[in-house]
Amino acid sequence: MSAALRRIILLSSVKRAWNLPPPCLSSAVSRLPISFSSASSPPQSNPSPSRIRTRTPLETQFETWIQNLKPGFTHPDVVAALRAQSDPDMAYDIFRWTAQQRGYKHNHEAYHSMIKQAIAGKRNKFAETLIDEVVAGACEMSVPLYNTIIRFCCGRKFLFNRAFDVYNKMLRSDNDSRPDLETYTLLLSSLLKRFNKLNVCYVYLHAVRSLTKQMKSSGVIPDTYVLNMIIKAYAKCLEVDEALRVFREMPLYGSEPNAYTYGYLTKGLCEKGRVEQGLGFYKEMRSKGMVPSGSCYMVLICSLAMERRLDEAVEVVFDMLTNSLSPDMLTYNTVLAELCREGRGNEALELLEDWKKRDPVMGERNYRTLMDEVYFLNKG
Repeated sequence: MSAALRRIILLSSVKRAWNLPPPCLSSAVSRLPISFSSASSPPQSNPSPSRIRTRTPLETQFETWIQNLKPGFTHPDVVAALRAQSDPDMAYDIFRWTAQQRGYKHNHEAYHSMIKQAIAGKRNKFAETLIDEVVAGACEMSVPLYNTIIRFCCGRKFLFNRAFDVYNKMLRSDNDSRPDLETYTLLLSSLLKRFNKLNVCYVYLHAVRSLTKQMKSSGVIPDTYVLNMIIKAYAKCLEVDEALRVFREMPLYGSEPNAYTYGYLTKGLCEKGRVEQGLGFYKEMRSKGMVPSGSCYMVLICSLAMERRLDEAVEVVFDMLTNSLSPDMLTYNTVLAELCREGRGNEALELLEDWKKRDPVMGERNYRTLMDEVYFLNKG
């Protein structure tokens, strides 16, 4: 918004304008682009052309909105005005102007509406300023408002800790503003995004444990999505017994395991070296008509091959291809190499030919690379 409009907002006294017959705008008349005169004012000569300025559309729009907000406007009036704005800057100006009017103070709905406007309009600095005000106690607490703040903070790396500050404030509040399922979903999801390396996983696993404990003590019932995130966190850190414990608790919450549940357990158990258990969850998943992810397939295939359970590994490869999923080069090479080391080089060549026909992603170059590897191992 232009600097001129900012001056209009700060210097005009619209409250006095409400007490005068329209369209007189009190002392702001000298700053507005169109001259107004009251009935008691004597006729004035036309101003010189140098003093006439055309009002911009934004100035006109702002003046229209603040005059529509009649004396004694309420919180719903302000929220409606904010939601009607397509321009977040205009909404922010209206928000600030209304906050300066005597007898009015923004409530949680007004802050919530303005913060959502700022986020949607990518006015992140506005949003951060408003969030600081809310956390400092500018308005009463509200679960939807605080969840919106947490979602915004979780999406910005340097505000990650602020999300947990807001969460802790919710924990200390009364029952109406305590964290709900959405709160825990947002925080757990944000934590899981940081589980990219094993040593980093252990750093954040403590936070996952704390959130899980607080969620249970608060009486919040987790859904399948939240339980899957907890299982994934434990599985990524190879805490597979904890992951299995959460899996067994799912019926207590009325949740049914899905393909993600079985996939996380299968991968975690295989990476832990408990391949037999991992294979068991894979078979249970397939018996229910669920299809594993590509990464789950490949971890299981490589684990079986490394344990010399080659027939089972080959069977899983065919199942993967049947479901239109393609193993990567490492997976193919692991199975073929182990077959060659077991003296089954001819079988490896036959399987490679068959897999090439079934896998459109393999390509001629990868096929030749695998073929050369098989020939090399057979010669050795």
